[in-house]
Amino acid sequence: MSLKAVFSKHTLHFKFEAGTSRGVLTEKDSYFIKIFDTETPSVFGLGECAPLKGLSIDDRPDFELQLLSICEYFNTLDLEVFSWNLSIILDQVLDKSFPSIVFGFETAMLDLLNGGKRVIYDNGFHQNQRNLPINGLIWMGDKEFMLRQIDEKLAAGYTTIKMKVGAIDFEKECELLGYIRKHFSKDEITLRVDANGAFGFDTALEKLKRLSEYDLHSIEQPIKQGNSEIMAELCQTSPLPIALDEELIGMKEYPEKYKLLKKIMPQYIILKPSLVGGFQQCREWIENANRLKIGWWMTSALESNVGLNAITQFAAEFANPLPQGLGTGQLYHNNIPSPLVIEKGFMTYHANQPWDLSILNFLV
Repeated sequence: MSLKAVFSKHTLHFKFEAGTSRGVLTEKDSYFIKIFDTETPSVFGLGECAPLKGLSIDDRPDFELQLLSICEYFNTLDLEVFSWNLSIILDQVLDKSFPSIVFGFETAMLDLLNGGKRVIYDNGFHQNQRNLPINGLIWMGDKEFMLRQIDEKLAAGYTTIKMKVGAIDFEKECELLGYIRKHFSKDEITLRVDANGAFGFDTALEKLKRLSEYDLHSIEQPIKQGNSEIMAELCQTSPLPIALDEELIGMKEYPEKYKLLKKIMPQYIILKPSLVGGFQQCREWIENANRLKIGWWMTSALESNVGLNAITQFAAEFANPLPQGLGTGQLYHNNIPSPLVIEKGFMTYHANQPWDLSILNFLV
């Protein structure tokens, strides 16, 4: 066996202007990793490297050149991959400074180990024996746009709604939350909000108190990451449960993960494999969170259906009843056709809907 890795770039185009506190998104570049044995090139594993602009630690101008260099180095190693040595390869061959590349390689190698059929974890989700509850995501925009999204998600059967806050007037955001609560109690609809670090240090607690009036499940990252002292204080004093998201980015070693969580003691953490360095890193976060009795859920980071499929199958490895953040596959005009289907707020896998990878142009 002699493994070879190649990649293909594909630009995903949003169906609408997707607003966040860091700006508006209209397109996103993803790089797809293909790993195969040169003796049987028709059987290959597929992974996705999808750094987020302005957020991922591997969002850098030379990303594509770095990915090419990593592939070329990988191809000189004459590796064989097995379940027992996969973690060794990830740890010793790939640079943790490129978490999205680690995630892409890890997914591709897991896929290859399972026969190159987009089976990352052969569990109840992939076998269509288990569906995963997910939240319906409300993107930032003007009040009318956000209200229209809310109505669409409620009509589609979602029972958990996640709304991004911090871009429009705070009072208008509160009005939107009030609109939902006027029609649905917390027992009928679970509400989450995501500030993406948009709140100022001096106003964060006041806003958290105001938001708690709407019976919210939690708020993600109320202040910018890297301010652990203030975040720890907020987690102790907030009437609203806090979930760390961006705060986890850049933490590469097991001890520093535990140290961060022990210091801040959030109620939840949110895991994005593309941002934290793949599933092996996610498992370390989960183990540390479980030790400290901190809840968690998985969220995609605007990947195409290739990355989303891998994350969903990984999430299905755990008996976690919380709704996951896995609804981003509907964002793009030119996503990769796949068996992933959202039905009434649940992610399902329809094996009769095949993968279509024809829009990915690999050199090999």
